[in-house]
Amino acid sequence: MTRRSADERREELIEAAIRVMIRDGVARTTTRAIVGEAGLPLGAFHYCFRSKEELLQSVIERIMVRALGPAVASVAEGAPTEEVVRTTLHAYWDRIRQHPDEHLLTYELTQYALRQPELAELARRQYQHYLEVSHSSLETMAQLAGIEWSVPLPVLARLALGVLDGLTLTWLLDRDDAQADAALEEYANYLLSVAKPRQH
Repeated sequence: MTRRSADERREELIEAAIRVMIRDGVARTTTRAIVGEAGLPLGAFHYCFRSKEELLQSVIERIMVRALGPAVASVAEGAPTEEVVRTTLHAYWDRIRQHPDEHLLTYELTQYALRQPELAELARRQYQHYLEVSHSSLETMAQLAGIEWSVPLPVLARLALGVLDGLTLTWLLDRDDAQADAALEEYANYLLSVAKPRQH
């Protein structure tokens, strides 16, 4: 049998944790269930993660990277601003539609963490990470399109997070694709309205 490296086992545990949490819920997920899903011994968990909190943080980061990474990567540098904005947003939204259970899990993780005093910091770090990803995505969009934003980037990143987070949760509740698409288009129009040629 091939011996797996610590990094490989860590990856397997993160993916197993996502599957178990989607299936059983965050509160009922145990380290024993996660290692069982991954086909690893119980000791592998403590070898790869210092705590369940560290695993939960890794799960949150993995889901966000999956959602936003391909979105920005799908646009060619030098493309028109409208193409960069709309392609990025629609690539992100396609990922939401394809993996709704993963995104529902992120909301469950937030609620679970906020109700556990020892995990409350995890929820704060979760949304701080989202803000950083939002900031980075807007920076990349501006770079690809050769523009800059007329709104300060920290403010725009927070607004972007609020809009996309709200649209995602609303869609998870009603699955109204037409209204979600219309709202996403309005948000794209807003971003285009605050894009301006880069000052050299």
